[in-house]
Amino acid sequence: MTRPLRVAIVGAGPAGIYAADLLTKAERDFDVSIDLFERLPAPFGLVRYGVAPDHPRIKGIINALIKVLDRGDIRLFANVDYGTDITREDLQKHYDAVIFSTGCFDDAPLNIPGIDLPRSYGAADFVNWYDSHPAVSQEWPLEAEKVAVIGNGNVALDVARVLAKQADDMLPTEIPDHVYEGLKKSKVTDVHVFGRRGPAQAKFTPLELRELGHVPDVDIIVYPEDYEFDEASMKAIHSNNQIKQVTKTLTDFTLREPTGASRRLHLHFLHAPVEVLGDEENGVTGLRTERQELDGNGGVRGTGVTTDWPMDAVYRAVGYFGSALDQLPFDDAKGVIPNHEGRVVDALSQVEAPEATVLPGVYATGWIKRGPVGLIGHTKGDALETITHLIEDKVAGTLPTPEAPDEDAIVTFLRDKGVDFVDWEGYHRIEAAEKALGAPQGRERVKLATHEAMVDAARGAALVGADAAAPAVD
Repeated sequence: MTRPLRVAIVGAGPAGIYAADLLTKAERDFDVSIDLFERLPAPFGLVRYGVAPDHPRIKGIINALIKVLDRGDIRLFANVDYGTDITREDLQKHYDAVIFSTGCFDDAPLNIPGIDLPRSYGAADFVNWYDSHPAVSQEWPLEAEKVAVIGNGNVALDVARVLAKQADDMLPTEIPDHVYEGLKKSKVTDVHVFGRRGPAQAKFTPLELRELGHVPDVDIIVYPEDYEFDEASMKAIHSNNQIKQVTKTLTDFTLREPTGASRRLHLHFLHAPVEVLGDEENGVTGLRTERQELDGNGGVRGTGVTTDWPMDAVYRAVGYFGSALDQLPFDDAKGVIPNHEGRVVDALSQVEAPEATVLPGVYATGWIKRGPVGLIGHTKGDALETITHLIEDKVAGTLPTPEAPDEDAIVTFLRDKGVDFVDWEGYHRIEAAEKALGAPQGRERVKLATHEAMVDAARGAALVGADAAAPAVD
């Protein structure tokens, strides 16, 4: 009897799970056996740790991912760290093919003077804090009254909204006690979002922007002089429904009168950040921007006119960036694993070459393949390209033959190394523990905030200490 094709997927976020699901459903004349590896005790990646907790609709994507893994034809090995617990060499001893879908965790750089001053933060770090990522500190400084957020995408809106929102309005969500208490102590009064392009070029999604206008006790402040629309802008508005909805919502904001709310969220367009002001002793004291003008072709150009805005803190939300992985090539400029349509290549110069020198049996998908662009749903098409090539390589006979392809061999290997992996049943116990934390307060769930608490819950241990309590909803 022919054994199944053994495939390992490193990274159990949406990209990895979509790749696994598509591979199980793809047209093929051979069986497959797929194992998902995840360094954290729970899967789902950016859906669990990159989406603001007050966006339950988006987090509902998790329910669809759960259904995929609930089928039982894809195994989960969570709490397994690639590079320490298991290596590429180890994986290729047990699998015909390995797909890397590790995503992007870090902030993209913004190379302007002063960006590294005290109280200048990366948005990804803040998101990881309020989403209770177990690998980050539970402390976050929120002493600033005036805050600048640099960026014109959804992450910038998430960061600005969470900063401006009253802590009690976040309480019905899954945030644990340390996040609630941190937000409760926040001194913020004004949050300013700066984008270098015009309103028609903003990368907000319509729903995100509309939600901004319904945050209690927050006034949305806009500036009519920022509302420039050239021929290219009007063409985009008339040809793209999403752009049309975004510009309509932004225009509606201009008609709103301030209500005297305790906090204000300011939206600035056509302001490019050129310097974070301050010094090492005092930290951030302001942000300098250069006024931009539309160039008629969908872009902008600088005018040379600068403005200094007094600020107490700066958050840059200019994108995510991938991290290098052991035993794999890496593009330091783009933050991705170099690949040709998902097949990992052994040198950057080979990425675009038809005769690219590929690493046999090694693939990439998701943001670590193409960079942090597109929404979560875009990863499906990305995964399809990768697994299509994987199937082609299987049929062509170019995949290497593993030494120990038996399904039990990897379990024995991990246990012999003392790796305390969490399987799919263990995740369901984590989920049950989080729901149990939320139930007494009438909340759907409260997220476990530490690595130890998650692993303990996966083992069925009773929660103790801070993880056994949750802030109550009034």
